Amino acid sequence: MHPVILFDGDCLFCHASAHWIAARDRQAVFRFAAQQSAVGQALLAKQEMSAGDSVVLIENGCCYVKSDAVLRIGRRLAWPWNWLAASGFLIPRLLRDHIYDTVANHRHRLTLKRDHCQLPPPELRSRFLD
Repeated sequence: MHPVILFDGDCLFCHASAHWIAARDRQAVFRFAAQQSAVGQALLAKQEMSAGDSVVLIENGCCYVKSDAVLRIGRRLAWPWNWLAASGFLIPRLLRDHIYDTVANHRHRLTLKRDHCQLPPPELRSRFLD
């Protein structure tokens, strides 16, 4: 079973991040779903979680959030991202999650304002779950 990344479907930064990850996931390991979608809601319920301000990675029956999710995702990407992610685990989780929360709190200011989210290109569309 493929690991699934649940992202905030209402956030353009989160959409852009999902597209960025998909483009660098050369082995097509990850699947993606918005937390607000039916698939996302079902996966969150199965993990006994609710949608929140964090990316969620569901992998091998385990659920990871915040910096743990980001670094686990990064480890599966191509070089140099896998190396950077592996190095990130050397930083204490408390500090990593503080950095994650800071970015998450400002994520709406980090993207250009648009009235719609960009669709994934056709070659990646099948990896985005409805």
